[in-house]
Amino acid sequence: MTVHPFPPVFDSSSRILILGTFPSAASRQNEFYYGHPRNRFWRVLAGIFRTENPDTLAASSAARKTEFLLSHGIALWDVIKSCDITGSADSSIRNAVPNNPGVILEAAPVERILCNGGKAFSLFERYTAGGGYKVSCPVLRLPSTSPANAAWSLETLTEEWRAAVLADRI
Repeated sequence: MTVHPFPPVFDSSSRILILGTFPSAASRQNEFYYGHPRNRFWRVLAGIFRTENPDTLAASSAARKTEFLLSHGIALWDVIKSCDITGSADSSIRNAVPNNPGVILEAAPVERILCNGGKAFSLFERYTAGGGYKVSCPVLRLPSTSPANAAWSLETLTEEWRAAVLADRI
């Protein structure tokens, strides 16, 4: 059983909650979210906000990325708290134990939840509805930023995510 190794990122101003499935092997090794160099998560967010990619700055760190997220009202976590997983493959997840979304949803004014890929979305739906936890904001399934989702170019991925992230600002 592999246990999620780091806490959620959020504060009392977080309006958007982005959920992944479970940290990849590279993320677990790097001790922060989206640590695989080919995952496009940080590039997509930098493109949305037209800022420098926090993952490529000389002082790139969990603290710098946390600051980036919180400055844009974004909370970040994963659906799964612990599971059996082979490497980084979401398809290999077994015996999943979910995180409790209430940790963030009761502490921050979250307006919408964005699931990073179909697996995150289906697991979130299963564990929130099936687990009896009511979510009172929209939950959207977005295309995965994973390198395994090669069908989406960085530009198309960024546009799709931009529409969801900036929905209230457009």
